[in-house]
Amino acid sequence: MTDLDLVRRRLAAFARTEAHGVSPLYEHLAERAAQDADVAGLLTAAPERFAHPTLLLAAAHRLVQAEPFHPLSDYYPSLGGTYGADHNTWPLFRSFLLERAEKVRAIVSTRSVQTNEVRRAALVYPAVARVKGPIGLLEVGCSAGLLLGLDQYGYRYQTQQAGQLVAGPTKSALGLHCALELADGAELPKLPKSVKVAARVGLDRAPADLTDEDTYAWLEACVWADQPERLRLFGVAATAQRKARPEFVTGDAVADLAKAAALVPAELPLVVLTSNLFAYVPGADFVAALKALDRPVWWVSHDGYAGALEHVLPGRADLKPASGEPAFGVVGLVRVEKGEVSSVSALARTALHGQRLVWLP
Repeated sequence: MTDLDLVRRRLAAFARTEAHGVSPLYEHLAERAAQDADVAGLLTAAPERFAHPTLLLAAAHRLVQAEPFHPLSDYYPSLGGTYGADHNTWPLFRSFLLERAEKVRAIVSTRSVQTNEVRRAALVYPAVARVKGPIGLLEVGCSAGLLLGLDQYGYRYQTQQAGQLVAGPTKSALGLHCALELADGAELPKLPKSVKVAARVGLDRAPADLTDEDTYAWLEACVWADQPERLRLFGVAATAQRKARPEFVTGDAVADLAKAAALVPAELPLVVLTSNLFAYVPGADFVAALKALDRPVWWVSHDGYAGALEHVLPGRADLKPASGEPAFGVVGLVRVEKGEVSSVSALARTALHGQRLVWLP
C-alpha cells in the first residue's frame, strides 16, 4: 500500500508539470483526483514505486476500453470521443471509477505503466548514431522493446537553420517527426543516414508479449487517451516488431544487467539504452551495475536529469526544470570502460514524448 498523501501530491505534480499543455484531459482528471481522497485512494493499492498518476489513468483507460459505449468514452479520443473536458467530465470519471473500485484496485496492484512511446526513438537516434556500428543494442526497461527497432524507422527533424533533416531508411513503415531546436551556442548534430544494429536484446521485469491480446490492450491503455496519434504510431511499430522480434530477458534492471549484456556478442560495441526508467530504478545502483560489466559500454540515457545523468555528471542545474517549469528529459551519452566513466555528454533537452529536441552546446 502507498500513502494517500503521497499519491495526492504525485497527482497534483503530474497535472502541473507533465500533463499541463500536453494533455488537457489528463491534466483535468489528475488535478481533480488530487483533491478527491476516494479517487486518489484507489492508487494506494499499488506499490509505492509504481504508484504514479499514469497508472491510475491507464487503469481507467483500460476499463473504458472494455466498455466503449459508456458516456465517458465521449471524452476519450482514443475511442472515437470528440468531447473536450467540460463540467461533466470529472463527475462521469469519478462515478465510473468508484463504481468499479475493485477492478481498479486489482489493475493498479498487479500492473505497472509500460509506455512504449516509439516517438522517443527520434530523441535517442542522434546519440545512438554516435557509436560506430554495427552495434549490439540492449534496452533496459524495454516493455515490448519498440525502441530496439530504432534503426528501422524513418526520421524527419524540422530545424530553423537547415529546414528538414532526414535520416533512417527511405522506405520505412513508420515515419517519426521531431522539432529540433538549438540552444544558445549549439550547432546542429550530424545525423548519419543509418544506424546498423546487429543484435537486439530487451531486459524488463515483465517483457510485454505483443501477441497476447490482453497485454496489447494494456499497452494501448498506457498511451494517454487524448493523444490518438501516439496510439497509431504504437500500432505501426508493434506490427513491425512482430516481424523482427528482439531477444528478451525477464529480470531486474540492476541485478540481471550482466546476464542480458552477455547475450550481445563480444565483438559488437555494446550500447545500453534506457528511456524513462529511473522513476522505478535507483540511478546510482544502475550506474554501479554498468561499471561492473566486464566489457566497455556506451550508455544512452533519456530521462530526467536527477534520476539518471546527475549520477555521472553532477552540478548541472541547467538540466533541471526551474520551479513551475514543465518537466523535460535529458539525452545523455556516457562511456564506461574498465569500471570507470571515461566520458559524459549531455546532448539535448527533450519533450518527454518525443515531440521536441533542444540540442545543447
